[in-house]
Amino acid sequence: MNKILVMGPSWVGDMVLAQSLFKQLKIEQPDCQITVAAPAWTLPLLERMPEVSNAIALPFKHGDLALRERFKLGRELAKQGFTQAILLTNSLKSAILPWAAKIPVRTGFKGEMRYGLVNDMRALDKSVLKKTVERFVALGLPKNAVLPGSLPQPALLADPKHANTLLAKLNIPDTQQPVLGLCPGAEYGEAKRWPAEYYAEVANHALQQGWQVWLFGSDKDKPVTASIQQQTQQRCVDLAGRTKLGEAIDLMSLCHTVISNDSGLMHVAAALDKKLIAIYGSSDPKHTPPMHPAAVVQYLGLSCSPCFERVCPLGHLNCLRQMHPEKIIMQLFPAHSESH
Repeated sequence: MNKILVMGPSWVGDMVLAQSLFKQLKIEQPDCQITVAAPAWTLPLLERMPEVSNAIALPFKHGDLALRERFKLGRELAKQGFTQAILLTNSLKSAILPWAAKIPVRTGFKGEMRYGLVNDMRALDKSVLKKTVERFVALGLPKNAVLPGSLPQPALLADPKHANTLLAKLNIPDTQQPVLGLCPGAEYGEAKRWPAEYYAEVANHALQQGWQVWLFGSDKDKPVTASIQQQTQQRCVDLAGRTKLGEAIDLMSLCHTVISNDSGLMHVAAALDKKLIAIYGSSDPKHTPPMHPAAVVQYLGLSCSPCFERVCPLGHLNCLRQMHPEKIIMQLFPAHSESH
């Protein structure tokens, strides 16, 4: 049996996309055992991926080389008898652990000075492998193999019982009305965030139709969700900073539709098979699109896009400001819009 250690990515969205690799590995080698080593905050995602047998929370601080700790953990992992390591990150640091664990085949793209540490080195042709998910899946295939025509789609398993427990714990009113989930944050920066007043306009429209509106986000998103709450007379359920990632996943599974910036939660919504409207500003939907075939991507594709900057270098944020709320409302309530 092939025992594979995957050095996983740090970002929530990338970890969701990595599930396509795990699924492809199971298609190619049904009896393989997949262990993923990644930062602790990504573990709730891995718990919801049936392809993953084990998850290892990496104890290293972001940016720390921590050579001694990596060698020590590598020596412990050597006892587990892994046959292959797949490195989804291109850093030198991520290559130390599989090498210290004496894993015979260590697969990764050519990255920072990793010769010797990575012994199944792949050249990355970005013109062929345009999407992050394609690059991940390619590392699970033999060298120079052609990607399958359609990639396996991420699919997270939510826990409905846990979701119902959370409704009571967070005092969320139980209703038969549909729920609209809004994800107005984006860890990367404001050039990925559709304006709060636009989200509020969509929220007010949904509330008028009798929907519930839930605002998802981390502690950092509290100013944005508070602004939306202010503009909707506190009628939304503000979950920012009140849920751990696993809880947010289970609650999002109760939503009818999710509207999200290009963020980790956007990929979570797609992997939960939700009706999804994904809003792109400074980033490129060709590079990291939601994997759900029915997801609606809103992207203006201005001459200055994509710039991949955290803050708009031109100071106008037209890539998001010119995407007016009416357009999103029409996507959300097509029949209603036509009757106006």
